[in-house]
Amino acid sequence: MSGEPLNYFNYFTEIEEHFQRARGTSLFLLSPLDWALIESWKNSDVPLEAVLRGIDAAFDKWRSRRSRAQMVNSLAFCSQAVMAEAQRMADGGQPRAPKTDAPAFALDELRSYLESNAAAIRQTGATDFAPIAESLERLTAELPQAADDLESLERTLTILEEKMIALARARQPVEAAAAARRDLENYLRPYRGKMTSPHLAMLETKFLERAILEGAKLPHLSLFYLR
Repeated sequence: MSGEPLNYFNYFTEIEEHFQRARGTSLFLLSPLDWALIESWKNSDVPLEAVLRGIDAAFDKWRSRRSRAQMVNSLAFCSQAVMAEAQRMADGGQPRAPKTDAPAFALDELRSYLESNAAAIRQTGATDFAPIAESLERLTAELPQAADDLESLERTLTILEEKMIALARARQPVEAAAAARRDLENYLRPYRGKMTSPHLAMLETKFLERAILEGAKLPHLSLFYLR
C-alpha cells in the first residue's frame, strides 16, 4: 500500500486529533493499544488519508445506528474501516502525495529531540544502553548535515530503536512480560474478530515493544514521535 512520503512525520498527531474530533471529545486519551495500532498502520505504509477516511466511515456507521448507548472508546473500533479505505486507495492506484520542500522539523527541534532521548537513555544507568546514547549524541553533533536527509536519519534511528528494544527485552522481568501479555489480551479481546491475522500479529508486536520501552523508562527514537 502506498503511503505519504516519509517526511510526513505528523502521522500520529493527525490521527489522534482526527479521532478525538470524530468522537467529539478533545480530551480523550488514546490507550496503549491505540498507539500500537497507529504504529502498525504507519509501518504497513497505510496512507494517512486512508486512516482519516476510515475513522470517518466507522463513526458514520456508528451514528447511523438506532441505539448508540455504547461509546467508542478505542481507535481499534475503526480498524476494519481503515483497512477497507487503504485497500480502496490501493485498488484505485492513487498516487503518493507530493513531497514538500518545507522542512519537516526545525533544526532546534531535532537537536532537542536527540539530546533529550540520549539523556533519558543515560538516566536509566544501564551500561548496556550506553552505545545507543553515544550514537544519538554523534547524530546530534552531525546536525545540521543529518537534517538534510531525514529519511536516512529515520532509518538510523529505527535501527538504534530496534537494538535498544532487543537489549531491553533481555532485561525485562518475567513478571513484567506476563503482565504486558495479559494487558494486551484484555485490550484486544473485543477486536480479534475484526482484524486480519497479519495485522493482529504486528499490533501485538508493537504493543509489547511499547510495554518493554515504558517498563525500562526508555524513549521511542523514531522521528514519528517528535510531536
